[in-house]
Amino acid sequence: MNLLKELLNILFSLRTTLWLLGFSLILLFAGAFIMPVHTEFQALHATPLFKWIQMQPLNITWWLWGLIGILAALTVNTLLCSIESIISKRKVTQWLLLISPQIIHAGFLFVLLAHLLSGIGASQGMAAAGEGSVVKLSGEDTVLMVREINMNYDSYGYLTDWDVSVEYLSDGNVLHRDVIRPNQPSTRMGFNINVKDLRPYPVEAVLLQINREPGALWALIGGILFTLGIVTLILLKIRMEK
Repeated sequence: MNLLKELLNILFSLRTTLWLLGFSLILLFAGAFIMPVHTEFQALHATPLFKWIQMQPLNITWWLWGLIGILAALTVNTLLCSIESIISKRKVTQWLLLISPQIIHAGFLFVLLAHLLSGIGASQGMAAAGEGSVVKLSGEDTVLMVREINMNYDSYGYLTDWDVSVEYLSDGNVLHRDVIRPNQPSTRMGFNINVKDLRPYPVEAVLLQINREPGALWALIGGILFTLGIVTLILLKIRMEK
């Protein structure tokens, strides 16, 4: 019983937060020296973190495992501290002043969730395709068909504009139709598909970059909440000082 009480005291403590952040900085500092000298890390950007890390030797990934453990502990610590703060200050009349730090905490937790989802299911790949080509999307039964490639040229033969019409197919049925243009990728079904390069001759073809970031939406929500919480807290503090 005493051991459980001591553990809860540690998890509810702000000092624990500071210690966890300090240890995470030390591990990141170690990783800054380890990553450049090991070629295994070059594949990390194209492979989900949790899939990649299980295939690598522990002597180069120990700091990443440590960071994952610290972030898990920091998540629990943040949740418990937020709950304790709301309970202990529930009678505060200025509820915005009470809730603003918790909005910041919520934003932080959403960002952590985004990284977790991307670490599990993110992917990145490249595919060359011409009109009528079919590209399999990673981890999905759905395929991408390049329906049409349009390139426009001026009188001197320079490319002035282009667009690529694509279709998302499943079992021969069209799920979505989309058009990729300059600075306008196709964002469907959790995928972000960009045209990295175009080849006009001898046959029109494109080089597609296919990214999947399951955590992108949650990262956006987390960033918005984090910013709103900080701005609200600053404005309230300024108002109180006046």
